[in-house]
Amino acid sequence: MGALTYGGGNSAISFDDRSLLHLQIVITSKLRHGEGFLVSWMDSPGVGSGRSSIWVSTASTLLYRFHGTQTHSVNRTWIRVLMDSANSANGLVFTSEPVDATVP
Repeated sequence: MGALTYGGGNSAISFDDRSLLHLQIVITSKLRHGEGFLVSWMDSPGVGSGRSSIWVSTASTLLYRFHGTQTHSVNRTWIRVLMDSANSANGLVFTSEPVDATVP
């Protein structure tokens, strides 16, 4: 499992490396355009279930730490789904990779 660390190390959110790669692409794209936005995800049962959110802006400190060294292919359909979510009023709500849309 990789992790997205937010706020200088105060908060680390676990994601598998493939998911983290796709989040990195979408978040970086938004920040390159100077856009702040909300990022939300479902918590694992190990941290009490529920849902968590963080506000991400160009002033945010983010660290993407990947567990493995494997380079994953990018699923452009998943990127579009996540980007559409990030551009909505609810912000980027993480969703799992579409099953039938895996693009090598």
